[in-house]
Amino acid sequence: MPSPARAAPRALLVVVAYLGFVSLALPDVAHGVSWPFVREAFALPQSGLGLIMAGTAAGFFVSSFFAGRLLEAFGVGRLLAGSTGLVAAALVGIAVAPSFPVFLAAAPLVGLGSGAIDSGLNAYAAARFSARHMTWLHAAFGFGAACGPFLMTGALVVGGSWRLGYSTIALIMVAMALVFLSTRGLWRADAGRPIAAGDGPSGESAAPARPTTRAALAHPVVRLQIAMFCIYVGVEYGAGLWIFTVLSEGRGLSVELAGTMAGLFWGGLFVGRVGFGLVADRLGEDRSVRLGLAGMALGAGAFALAPTPIGLAGIVLLGLACAPVYPMLMSRTPARLGEALAAHAIGFQVSAAMLGGVIFPALGGLLADAIGLDAVPFMVLASVLALVALNVALERRTA
Repeated sequence: MPSPARAAPRALLVVVAYLGFVSLALPDVAHGVSWPFVREAFALPQSGLGLIMAGTAAGFFVSSFFAGRLLEAFGVGRLLAGSTGLVAAALVGIAVAPSFPVFLAAAPLVGLGSGAIDSGLNAYAAARFSARHMTWLHAAFGFGAACGPFLMTGALVVGGSWRLGYSTIALIMVAMALVFLSTRGLWRADAGRPIAAGDGPSGESAAPARPTTRAALAHPVVRLQIAMFCIYVGVEYGAGLWIFTVLSEGRGLSVELAGTMAGLFWGGLFVGRVGFGLVADRLGEDRSVRLGLAGMALGAGAFALAPTPIGLAGIVLLGLACAPVYPMLMSRTPARLGEALAAHAIGFQVSAAMLGGVIFPALGGLLADAIGLDAVPFMVLASVLALVALNVALERRTA
């Protein structure tokens, strides 16, 4: 079922939104490549990665949960500029951290900034972007996520330091903060434009009474989507952050090949979203999600069960197949719930997504310590199968 009509966003803001999603992906995915070297520098167990992600998630959860209030208080442009500057400052702290507690203390600041960026851009885009542009917006995230491992791998190979990688990402975030700051007037003007009619579930353009947070959380469709976003991002980050370590330390591949495969996973996400964007309006959101989940199951199965050449191909397929799931579920939210309820739901979904992004990598670390690194791909496979079951329930509920 295609999305309802949306107001056309300004062309410059579309470009800036895309750049924002590129930069948003860089800090978290870089942890997946830097982790073995950070762990060695501070003498940490594998499960220590979960502490970093937990700190990030705590900040992310707070800012994304209250994103609606923050947007009302500051406006889109100023919120994005300030949040991106906060991420840049936190990354500088990580880059110069003399000890793991200092490194860990900066993680919630990265999360606070990232949560506000993610929620602000998604709330804007869900109301104004078509299914095609929504997919391409999240393709920009995939592009940034693909660049992150390559950037960190380059810093390790050429500069011999994970600190150089974080410093470089911090500079990119400073540049992005300046872009958001310079366009804050455009965001403010565009936010005041009316949304096209048809955003409600039955096509009305009237503004209903705003639902409470409690009422939104009680809605069964909201709960199903919260669970799906949590598990989906858990799969994305659980795989993406552990691929390098599983392949290099668990399966004996070289640093260069393991880093390349981590980059190809995120690169597959980018390429898949570009490709799905070309056909998203024709396929529809629901069919795109079903196709993506089927491919994820095949890719995760190959990563977990197949020998190295096929297993490596499975990693790329997993990244490709992840492509439509997040943006299409996000794009369908206003149509499934109505504009007023969707404003709450999107914040909850982004918060749940970040929780999944910390719970599943942390669980992977615990499994790696208790059983071995090869347990991580099986965790990913089981999570994908759970996603398939949840999507069946969601489509039945909203049929």
